[in-house]
Amino acid sequence: MTRLTTVVRALTAAIAALLASTAPAPAATDPKAPKDFVALSSVDPTILQEMRYVTPHNFVGERVDGYKQPLCILTRPAAEALRKAQRKLLRQGYTLKVYDCYRPQRAVNHFVRWAEDLDEQTTKGEFYPNVDKARLFADGYIAAKSGHSRGSTLDVTLVRLPAKPARPYHPGEPLVPCFAPQGVRFPDNSIDMGTGFDCFDTLSHTLDPRIQGRQRANRLLLKDTLEGLGFVNLSEEWWHYTFKPEAYPDTYFDFPVARKSLTGAH
Repeated sequence: MTRLTTVVRALTAAIAALLASTAPAPAATDPKAPKDFVALSSVDPTILQEMRYVTPHNFVGERVDGYKQPLCILTRPAAEALRKAQRKLLRQGYTLKVYDCYRPQRAVNHFVRWAEDLDEQTTKGEFYPNVDKARLFADGYIAAKSGHSRGSTLDVTLVRLPAKPARPYHPGEPLVPCFAPQGVRFPDNSIDMGTGFDCFDTLSHTLDPRIQGRQRANRLLLKDTLEGLGFVNLSEEWWHYTFKPEAYPDTYFDFPVARKSLTGAH
C-alpha cells in the first residue's frame, strides 16, 4: 500500500466520521394508542364535541401540548357506554357534549408548567377568580397525573335539542367569572350547570348545596344517567366522569390526540 493510498483512506474515514457526527438525529416517532382506543365519533357521531384544549379558550390560555386535532379519543368500553347514555338522553330531548376525553401526559405536563408560573395570570378572570394560583396544587385543581391519560375519563355536559351553535371564543375578549349567572358568563350551548367548564371553584362540586333548582336538576340528570351505565363522577367537578372498570387503571399514555395515533387510522 502506497503512502498516498493510506492518506486517502484516512482522509475518507475522517470525512465519514465528521458527516456522521453532524447528521441530524432521526425524528422521534410519536407513540400509538393501543388497539382498543377509538375515536368517539366512530362509535357515536351524534355526541357533540367541543374540545377546549385544542383552542385558546381554556385555563392555560393557549392550545395545550399534545392536542393536534379536535378529537375525542376513549377506550372502546367507555365510548360504547357513552353511546348507551346518549340513546337515553336523546329520548328526553338532550344530547351529550364532550369537552375533553383522553389527555396525553405531555398535556398534563403543560398544565403543571403553567401552574408553576405564578406570574402568568391571563385567564384568572374567568377560570379561577377566587383562587390564589399558588394554591392550585394544594387545592387539587392541578396534579402531575390525570385519570384522563388512562383513556376512560371524559369531561361532559348536556345540550338541549335542537342544539344551538356554540359561540366561538375571541382571544382577548373581556373575561367573566365562570360562576357568573348563565346569561353573563361565557355563552355555552350547554344547559345551565351552575358554572362553566373547568371552573376552579367549590361551586363546581357536583352536589355543592348552593347549587339548587334547575341547575341542581341538570347536574343530577347527567349524573344519574351516566352512573347508571358504569361511570363514576369526581365529586369536585360536575363535568368529570370515569368509566369503571378502567381498561388501563395503572397506565398513563402519551400518544397525541390525533387520528393517526389510532391503530388502523388513515
